Amino acid sequence: MAEGRAYLDHASSSPLRPAAYEAMLPWIGHPGDPGRVHAEGRAARVALEEARENVAAFFGARPREVIFTSGGTESINAAIAGAAARDPNWRSSPRDERGEERQLEEGGRAEVHIVTSAVEHSAVLEAANRAGRVTMAGVDALGRYDPDTVLAGVQSRTALVSVQLANHEVGTIQPAAEVVAAARERGVLTHVDACAAAGYLPIDFAALGADLCSVTAHKFGGPSGIGALLVRRGLRIPPFHLGGAQERNRRAGLENVAAAVGFAAAVAELASDRLQAEAEAARALTDRLLTEAPKLVDGLAVFGDPVDRLPHLVCFGVEGVEAEPVLLGLDQHGVAVHSGSSCSSETFEPSPVLSAMGVDADHSLRISVGWSSTPDDVDAFLAALPDVVGRLRSLR
Repeated sequence: MAEGRAYLDHASSSPLRPAAYEAMLPWIGHPGDPGRVHAEGRAARVALEEARENVAAFFGARPREVIFTSGGTESINAAIAGAAARDPNWRSSPRDERGEERQLEEGGRAEVHIVTSAVEHSAVLEAANRAGRVTMAGVDALGRYDPDTVLAGVQSRTALVSVQLANHEVGTIQPAAEVVAAARERGVLTHVDACAAAGYLPIDFAALGADLCSVTAHKFGGPSGIGALLVRRGLRIPPFHLGGAQERNRRAGLENVAAAVGFAAAVAELASDRLQAEAEAARALTDRLLTEAPKLVDGLAVFGDPVDRLPHLVCFGVEGVEAEPVLLGLDQHGVAVHSGSSCSSETFEPSPVLSAMGVDADHSLRISVGWSSTPDDVDAFLAALPDVVGRLRSLR
């Protein structure tokens, strides 16, 4: 990052922690394939499995329950496609070119059904729509789904219930554990998207009780290009990637040893009480934003739950000003923030999450802090925002 800038977009991607960087260095360019029996391969295998053990321990899972992936998006796609493929009546192309459901031919197989919520990440919603028919539960004005509403969508043909642990855009913490417990009582597989929460909330896969859980490393200071799909012991789902026996036949392709080692180093830094300490520091910074920003700018609304939320993330609505010029104006002041979801940087269309909440979906700012954030970063944002918004409003 450029010196003197305030980086407040950790919910998109956080700077690499020095400990992760140092741990990765010996493995960048290392030739060893963990699947080979020569010395280089054996060394890579040891490093990979030690990383798996550390990642598993941090997320309350067994090492054999951890499948390393290229990131959260792949992890989500693998979970949903795998759950759909387990269903005996699954079809890979349930919709025609117009997006309409096809009528079953005589003797054909019924399409799979997936239940999710209207505020899930686009990776969940798009993967679910590709897999089959989707029922989306609505949310309240804070962006929180109700477990009863989610479970009301479960049908006899439901193959998966997929819900988030916390919202990636407004930070609202979700009642995922309640949904998981009730869905499993009905015999339905469950998937929890914990990518936004990983590294900021304690996650215990065993206690959560989900069949599948997606996490990623780069949002809390691990390297990009690495994530994990946690798969409950005893559950078998078809691999998303084919062409090799890596990851115990669960994900084909040469393992990214350097990234896995960096992932493990990042979670090791958060072990013990460090996660709580960083979360408390992050909440102190975002509490300042919630308290002070509305005093400085008229027409600033808080989106999401201001209390029961991810500690590092807040989302504001800015009345009467489009998001893009605000982002550009803040950037000119040396402040990096974002608008909308973490994967919408190429477009500035209305936020589906905010639309589902019934709030202004066109004028949002998401500010997110992380391990490297300081009070000076928040000061820079609070100093720049009134000037940027004031100049833009004067042009109307």
